[in-house]
Amino acid sequence: MSQASPSTGPVKPMALSDATRTRFAREVAKYPSEQAQSAVMACLSIVQHEQGWVSREAELAVADYLGMAPMAVHEVTTFYNMYNQQPVGKYKLNVCTNLPCQLRGGNEALAHLARKLGVEMGGTTADGMFTLQQCECLGACADAPVMLVNDRNMCSFMSHDKLDQLVDGLKAAEGQA
Repeated sequence: MSQASPSTGPVKPMALSDATRTRFAREVAKYPSEQAQSAVMACLSIVQHEQGWVSREAELAVADYLGMAPMAVHEVTTFYNMYNQQPVGKYKLNVCTNLPCQLRGGNEALAHLARKLGVEMGGTTADGMFTLQQCECLGACADAPVMLVNDRNMCSFMSHDKLDQLVDGLKAAEGQA
């Protein structure tokens, strides 16, 4: 099944590797056979883990595999900010800017990182190392301001010093210090 894209014409589902299909099958097996679509979030996470982001082609492949309408998969991809809809840097830094974090410096933390990295919120550094994003509640209000690195690692009480240490440490790990 192909979908029209205003800028590039028809979009076709990406080809899924055998390894990806095997991983999808393990997720689908967790649900009753008539509820395969319940694995949509897991399948999108698998694609993102393998490719770094979820393209329209990947959405179509997931929709085909799960027997879902492509729009239903797209709705999931666009609703949750854990799915990257475009390529991102090696390190995706999500700073919580929900009210409790704002009250304890979340907006300042985001602005500090933007200055340090030389990018605007939503941008990626020229070297492709960092993408800076804001996000909604990460469920750690008592530890504000908080951030999530690569959708997996929660960082709490992120003062400017701790933000500098985090970025500098990641750069050093990549040999860029």
